[in-house]
Amino acid sequence: MTTPRPFGRALCAMITPFTDAGALDLDGAQRLADRLVTEGCDGLVLSGTTGEAPTTTNAEKAALVTAVREAVGERASVVAGVGTFDTRHTVELALAAEKAGADGLLVVSPYYSRPPQDALEAHFRAVADASGLPIVLYDIPARTGTRIEPDTMIRLAEHPRIVAVKDCSYDFLGTQKVLGRTELAYYAGCDEHNLALYAVGAAGYVSTVANVVPARIRAVIDVFEAGDTPVSARLQQQATPLIEAMMSAGLPGAVTAKALLNALGLPAGPVRAPFRPADRETADGLLAVYEQLMSA
Repeated sequence: MTTPRPFGRALCAMITPFTDAGALDLDGAQRLADRLVTEGCDGLVLSGTTGEAPTTTNAEKAALVTAVREAVGERASVVAGVGTFDTRHTVELALAAEKAGADGLLVVSPYYSRPPQDALEAHFRAVADASGLPIVLYDIPARTGTRIEPDTMIRLAEHPRIVAVKDCSYDFLGTQKVLGRTELAYYAGCDEHNLALYAVGAAGYVSTVANVVPARIRAVIDVFEAGDTPVSARLQQQATPLIEAMMSAGLPGAVTAKALLNALGLPAGPVRAPFRPADRETADGLLAVYEQLMSA
């Protein structure tokens, strides 16, 4: 069976650049988006976890989609994060993203309220019914408090516009169950799973680390696709120290990605509260791990 790839294989969970004063930096977003696509990203996922979506306004989210669409044209897909804990608000954001030029919608489980599975299913169906765009379900229970259970995924896959999953469930068995019973395109949402999930039939990844090293992250699956599993495994292993430093060292990916991008002179700017920027020691440590990877 051919794996569906509705948004490509190599997607970046793009940070949202801000100016030094904390305003949305649309020029920086366009420059960063162009770099990411030029260096191998098939798609950009905006206003997700790494994009600090809870701290941006409705208008900022729409403006970001418009600006990035203008920067990348048809070279890459643009997926807009629209998920909130309010179904009505999520539908409003979905319609605004569609109008702004998005190709798809990333819809996270409603957080904080922790709806049961039947209510969760109804929420996703309502969003899918409201817009003409394809939907990526975002399963990240560590942040939302609610898992999209495999059986719920299987039922939701029957909806013609629910086409993909960003998988941060850390349930490899459950993921394989859904892969085997649906045509949902799975995207690894945790960089340490990029190769493993791809090897069992996923479409690709939505990577935070790709903000910094898009070509290195893409090379892992390109080499695997070319049939050289040992080399792809070695490339994944080489990237592991940076993945760990950025994603598992106690700071959110938005903080570590922006620290590195700023150190490299690339568009990023500050994070918005309640996040706080990485301190100098942490930023220097991240840069050292990055340089080690780039010299490998």
